[in-house]
Amino acid sequence: MSFEWKGVMPAVTTKFTNEDTLDLEMFATNINAQLDAGVSGIILGGTLGEASTLDEDEKRILIEHTVDLVQGKVPVVMNIAEQSTKGAIKAAENAERYGASGLMMLPPMRYKSTDYETMAYFEAVAKSTTLPIMVYNNPVDYKIEVTLDMFEQLLKHDNIKAVKESTRDITNITRIRNTFGDRLKVLGGVDTLAMESLLMGADGWVAGLVCAFPKETVAIYKLVKAGRVAEATEIYRWFMPLLELDINPQLVQNIKLAEVATGIGTENVRAPRLPLQGKERKRVLSIIDEGVKTRPQIPSL
Repeated sequence: MSFEWKGVMPAVTTKFTNEDTLDLEMFATNINAQLDAGVSGIILGGTLGEASTLDEDEKRILIEHTVDLVQGKVPVVMNIAEQSTKGAIKAAENAERYGASGLMMLPPMRYKSTDYETMAYFEAVAKSTTLPIMVYNNPVDYKIEVTLDMFEQLLKHDNIKAVKESTRDITNITRIRNTFGDRLKVLGGVDTLAMESLLMGADGWVAGLVCAFPKETVAIYKLVKAGRVAEATEIYRWFMPLLELDINPQLVQNIKLAEVATGIGTENVRAPRLPLQGKERKRVLSIIDEGVKTRPQIPSL
């Protein structure tokens, strides 16, 4: 499937039953809400998707089920986050075989690779697949930065197309644009910097709170791209306390609680994650409750 790296691409949560199996019924409810809101793609198997707890068969089921749900309306992108190059190549081959349209790729997990090793890792996977790749650049959380010099080399591979820009440095978007023009598509990857990233020229937004609030997320993107910045700002200011729930070690639990509040998810997480408890649970619920109560009207788009 040919597609453009742009628009809102939810990094969706994986839904589980009370018995800790895949909850495909609730998963479908959420995916349909995303499609109805006008998202541009679905990203599976990220941090929000609890990918580190999923086995290979569950990943296969999620890809195949999502491909069936979207019916070609949007691309299905699988995240690759592996400890070894061999494992990453296998994961990419599996994603392609199961019907994914693209890949989002993290650097090697657990090992802080050198620039040379990081490049070799990305290049080996790029050579192993025909799928387009978005490099996930998040040195804050994963301690490995993909620099502009590294991207210059990576772009020699025709299927490396985009970056999920999560350096937390908005000026990096301008540096990317100045260096590569449109050769490297940029999608903002930090919810609390999303509108700023779009205003500085990002092509899209890999979003987290979209899992619970798809219409509001898509509205911000469309309004910014239409030059209606004041209207986008009003929604973004309402959204910010909720977006801050994504910048937290318990982002999965936080966002799943928000999905419960908007009727498109459950609270079930997979151990070792556990549902929020005590004061922190009350704090998060109060933010979500206030957000739901004051949910803004979406202007005509």
